[in-house]
Amino acid sequence: MEINSSLNLSEDDKANNKAVPLTGDKIYDILIVGGGPAGLAAAVYCMRKGIDTGLITEDIGGQLLYTVDIENYIGYRYIEGVQLVDKFRAQVKQFEIGFKERSKVTAINVNEKIKKLTTTEGQTYKARALIIATGKVSRTLGVKGEERLTGRGVSYCATCDAPLYKNRRVVVVGGGNSGIEASIDLAKVAEHVTLVQDLDKLTADQVLVDKLKQFDNVEILFEHEVLEIKGDQMVETVILRDNKSSEKKEMNINGVFIEVGLVPNTDFVADKLSLNKYGEIEIDCGSKTSVEGVFAAGDVTSVPFKQIIIAAGEGAKAALVAYDYILKLKD
Repeated sequence: MEINSSLNLSEDDKANNKAVPLTGDKIYDILIVGGGPAGLAAAVYCMRKGIDTGLITEDIGGQLLYTVDIENYIGYRYIEGVQLVDKFRAQVKQFEIGFKERSKVTAINVNEKIKKLTTTEGQTYKARALIIATGKVSRTLGVKGEERLTGRGVSYCATCDAPLYKNRRVVVVGGGNSGIEASIDLAKVAEHVTLVQDLDKLTADQVLVDKLKQFDNVEILFEHEVLEIKGDQMVETVILRDNKSSEKKEMNINGVFIEVGLVPNTDFVADKLSLNKYGEIEIDCGSKTSVEGVFAAGDVTSVPFKQIIIAAGEGAKAALVAYDYILKLKD
C-alpha cells in the first residue's frame, strides 16, 4: 500500500513550496538520486551552498514512511515517520530545487565529466556530480505463493496494512527490530499474532522485546521457517517447518507480514560503481565512491548502522564533499 504523506502538508508549507520541475534541458551542478533522509539532507545542504541542484526519487521518505514510532531522532522525544517525512520535505521545498517524484532511475553514465541519469520514462538528466541515496527495499522470502499473494494477504508494511487485520490471525516473519515492531502493531488489533524466527533468539533491541511481552495474544516460534504461503484469492494458510525436528505444520491464517530485512537499491549502478558483498555502494570517509564525481550516502552505502539520524548526517556530509568537488571543477 502506498502512503501519500503529501496530504499532511500544512497550508503554510504548500505556500512556501518553491521547488521547480526537474528538466533535461540543463546541466545541474549536482543531481541527487533518492528522497529518504540521506537524499533530503543532501538537498538542503546543496541548496544552502547556492549550487544548482536537482533531486529525483520514486517517493519522498523511503523506508521512513513505514516507520511508525520514532523515539531516537535528536530533537524529538517522539514523532511518527510520516510526520518527520513531512518536515523533511517542507524544508527541502523551501528552495528552488529541481524536483521530480514518482520516477525511477534505471541507468547512469559516469564515464565522462558530465554524468547522466536515465529514468523509466526514457528521460535523461545531466549533472557535474551525483549523490546516490536510494536506500533499501524489503527483502522477500522467495517461497512459493509469496509473490502471487502479495497484496492479497502478504504484506511488507505493517504500518500500512495492520488496521486491515482487526480480529484476524496473522504471521510475522522476522525477529529483528522491524519484525518486533510489526508484531506490536498487529497485536493491538489482531486476534492472534505468530512471530516466526529462524534463530533461537530474538535480535531486536531489548526495549522492543519488552514491549512485545506485554501482549498475551502473541506466540513466538523459534527456529522455524516459512516454506509456503497458500490461498486461492487471499492468504488462507502458511506451511512452517521446525528446523530442529524437521516437522512441518500448516496454520490457518489471514495474513503474512514479512520483516526479514532490506536490500540496497543498487541495480542501476551495479556495473558502474564498486559494491561490497552485501550489494552496498563502497564509499570512503568522504562519501566518495569508486568513480570521481559520484558520491553516495545513507543505507545504500557500506556505512554501518542503518539509522535515520546517521543517514541524514551522511547525506549532509556527501553534499559538502560534492560541493568542494564542484568548486574545484569551476576553478
